[in-house]
Amino acid sequence: MKCNGSLPLGTNDQQMNGHGPKTILVVEDDPRLSRSLCEQLEAEGYATLPVFDGGMARLAIHRRKYDLVLLDLGLPEVDGTALCTEIRLRDRNTPVIIVTALGDMDSKLNAFSIGADDYLVKPVHFQELLAKVQVFLKRSGDAPLAVQRIDIADLSIDLARKEVQRAGKPIDLTPKEFNMLVALAESKGRVLGKEDLAERVWGNAYDVSPNTIEVYISFLRGKVDKGHDHPLIHTRHGFGYTLDDRIR
Repeated sequence: MKCNGSLPLGTNDQQMNGHGPKTILVVEDDPRLSRSLCEQLEAEGYATLPVFDGGMARLAIHRRKYDLVLLDLGLPEVDGTALCTEIRLRDRNTPVIIVTALGDMDSKLNAFSIGADDYLVKPVHFQELLAKVQVFLKRSGDAPLAVQRIDIADLSIDLARKEVQRAGKPIDLTPKEFNMLVALAESKGRVLGKEDLAERVWGNAYDVSPNTIEVYISFLRGKVDKGHDHPLIHTRHGFGYTLDDRIR
């Protein structure tokens, strides 16, 4: 799919149905940056669909599913925060990487809280972006896990459906929160350090600050443990975190 900025209607059906190269939706209002990103991604073998404002992006995400979305926050018509929220309401699994000029911590944490998978601040080095794209696409294309569900006390994690319940009540988690909970649950009773969690949830331990891990643990506690007599997520000061139903 060439980088021409138009929404295809009935064209490239093989690609659009998932039989061609992975398709990346590039939502960026700077035409020069958009073209550069698309050309470099296409040179790596990906198909791209560039859109230049929030209205076009909304139309694009309602028409079909993409393998990955690169999303700017400061967009005309509909901002990237609203679009990320819409994407997550429709699909919990498609990777969304924020690419924006907003580098403050509040913007980053807000993006993660609404379901963004990663966050890059402009100017972006393409090789770093490409590495993240490859990691997320590999994960989303991995074969289904042999274990489809994890049950710990009254907590149930459905790995196939990406659904979590505690005491029979559904818990709404962002993809990052879900992946962190799964990492803790798969290591039940063992302590995972902040670097371990960064590696398992973000794919590396270099670009993720310890504070970010602490924030996500706080998010999880607020959703998984709040209102229950016995917390499942515990801190081992100086070591990390564990999910265990035997600790009282």
